[in-house]
Amino acid sequence: MKHFDYPFGLEEEFFLSRADTGALAVDVAGALLDEARCELGECVTSEMLQSQIEIASPVFSHIDEAYQRMGILRQGLANIAARMGLDLVAAGTHPLGVWHEQLVAGDLRYEQLMADFRIVGHRNLVCGLHVHVSVPSCVDRVELMNRVMRWLPLLLALSTSSPFWNARVTGLLSYRQAVYDEWPRSGIPDFFESEGDYAAFADRMARAGAIRDSSQLWWAIRPALRYPTLELRIADACTYVEDSVAIAALFRCLVAATVKRPRVGIRETTHTRRIIDENRWRAKRDGIRAEFIAEASSDVLSVARVLEAARLFVADEADQLECAAALEGLNTILQRGTSAHRQLKIYNDARAAGASRGEALREVLAWLAAATLQRPSLAMHVVAPATLGLEPLR
Repeated sequence: MKHFDYPFGLEEEFFLSRADTGALAVDVAGALLDEARCELGECVTSEMLQSQIEIASPVFSHIDEAYQRMGILRQGLANIAARMGLDLVAAGTHPLGVWHEQLVAGDLRYEQLMADFRIVGHRNLVCGLHVHVSVPSCVDRVELMNRVMRWLPLLLALSTSSPFWNARVTGLLSYRQAVYDEWPRSGIPDFFESEGDYAAFADRMARAGAIRDSSQLWWAIRPALRYPTLELRIADACTYVEDSVAIAALFRCLVAATVKRPRVGIRETTHTRRIIDENRWRAKRDGIRAEFIAEASSDVLSVARVLEAARLFVADEADQLECAAALEGLNTILQRGTSAHRQLKIYNDARAAGASRGEALREVLAWLAAATLQRPSLAMHVVAPATLGLEPLR
């Protein structure tokens, strides 16, 4: 195969909070989207709920380009939102978000989704990071997806940013994944034989009226419908743009390394998908403190060891694609914790100092709004496991 540079793109979803109260902006006017598109282009898109907005990047060929452009787009969108009294917040769930108060965006396809999925659709108050990586035309994307799938729990663990739901501590670091589990055709996909087999399944579902097309197969990884890409969908929205780009870099390198080594990951057993899904559960509960089951040995491995194995696996591709520096950001995540850890530390510190639950959550939200537009600090410490517990309901 001739040299292929694996072009890629990111889709980042954000919440829109009222700057004065921190509450979600449940009735954001179309004027925000119109103004954002006028200033930033068609890369700004609506989401299913009016309190959300998305940046869909152009196609990138270099990781530094992604970092610079995504930072500029975040800042530009935040500036527009600020003129309307709003903050841009990058997190998997909103600390003060109340799902039953949300309004659906004025789009026929979203209205149809709500009609089909009812309360499940209304509860979809979550934001994620999606990464598209182009795949050579000679490669079957579904066969590739099957072999990349084992890395999904690691990518989730590194991105966790959703420890709160309905203004309460959940005890999970990615409650967003728990919300997604309510949807059909979500989570870890089955092992389809090929793109043809996958297309046949999608066609069967469409003919039965279950889906419009394969874009409504909402798995944690999938072959994209509109682009020649493999799409990562498991990651929470990352508060720091550096974390988004580092995770994108790792996924890009994993795709490239797996293409280069056609025998890696090809062995599947009746246990494989279940073990991947068990590891996904551990990642959404414990984040970077999770312990993953290794199928080959049944050993239990730390996230640090799995990340080390991933970086060794992609070492050549990281050099060829000039992603090595971005991948260093993954070790930074292990050192300082993910956004979920920082949110919980702020919350727990505020509560210990006598703040009410609402006051503590507003402190979390203030940090999120600032950090969405800032570089991270290595001074941020990982939260000890004992501080992640649930508070009594009251």
